[in-house]
Amino acid sequence: MKTNLKKLSNQVIVLTGASSGIGLVTARMAAKKGAKLVLASRSEDALRQLCDEINDNGGEAIYVVADVSQQADVQRVSQAAQQRFGGFDTWINNAGVSIYGKLEQVPIEDMRKLFEINFWGLVYGSMEAANHLKGKGGAIINLGSILSDVTAILQTIYSASKHAVKGFTDGLRMELEMDGAPISVTLIQPAAIDTPYPLHAKNYMEREAKHAPPAYAPDTVARAIIHCCSTPERSVVVGGGGRAFIGMENWTPGLLDKFMEKAFSKQEKADYPPRPISENGLDRAAGSLQERGNYPGHTRETSFYTAAVTAGSPAIRTAAVVGAGVALAAWLSWPAVKKNKNGKAA
Repeated sequence: MKTNLKKLSNQVIVLTGASSGIGLVTARMAAKKGAKLVLASRSEDALRQLCDEINDNGGEAIYVVADVSQQADVQRVSQAAQQRFGGFDTWINNAGVSIYGKLEQVPIEDMRKLFEINFWGLVYGSMEAANHLKGKGGAIINLGSILSDVTAILQTIYSASKHAVKGFTDGLRMELEMDGAPISVTLIQPAAIDTPYPLHAKNYMEREAKHAPPAYAPDTVARAIIHCCSTPERSVVVGGGGRAFIGMENWTPGLLDKFMEKAFSKQEKADYPPRPISENGLDRAAGSLQERGNYPGHTRETSFYTAAVTAGSPAIRTAAVVGAGVALAAWLSWPAVKKNKNGKAA
């Protein structure tokens, strides 16, 4: 059955993890484009402020305080959407949290808790959405990561959860297609995004966590999500740098391992001590209407690659993929460039 998605201005959108970062930017962007919103997170004060902001500016939004690791909370989000708006058209599973540190330092309890949020919360949301949308059609958008394909050293459990998200999302998509359900199922795979993500993570490292370069603005992800609300897409990688990492995993995995071990592991650490470990978004609500994080470098406000692959033209999409491949080849060859005694390329 063909999937016909509504125009964004005619949609009701459910969005988890709405109180900071990607979720916050997406909520504001969707509201400006006329969508009605059902916003969920654990941070009630932030949600209330966000809904007041949207409603005062002529939009329409309600909120539900919910911990997505609890299936009953996710069901309440669905019920609120149906009671207020008669249902929903798009469900965005965005809530998530990370852990930094070597595996031997991370308690198994924390690993399980992360999976309850990142994986099981997404499963609960996806199944609620699928059950509601089977008869009417709509979109399920799951936030994976480039770490759905690549493993970031010192973020192994987060990477494992995003691998699981990809496997679940692909399987759900195939089953719904097999049943002829008019539902678009999309996996969004952001690269490093300048949000409070490192600050909300539980950090077992000796220094504060930060993103390794390149980092992109959360707006780049929000635009991709908004696109997929009304345009069926199988998956969208956000950031050409992220596509390059995936290419390395596919083509030169051994080289990527060495890069992770020797360079990336250092790039993930800031040059100042960490916050108290009790200050984290794994154990408690951390949303505070903060869009950006602590990335110290130049944040890329746009992604030509992602804009191209969501442009709709097959020729443009092909050019973007080829361009990413050329960039990857140049990147891979860069360490081998010989330098003369003055330090310049020979």
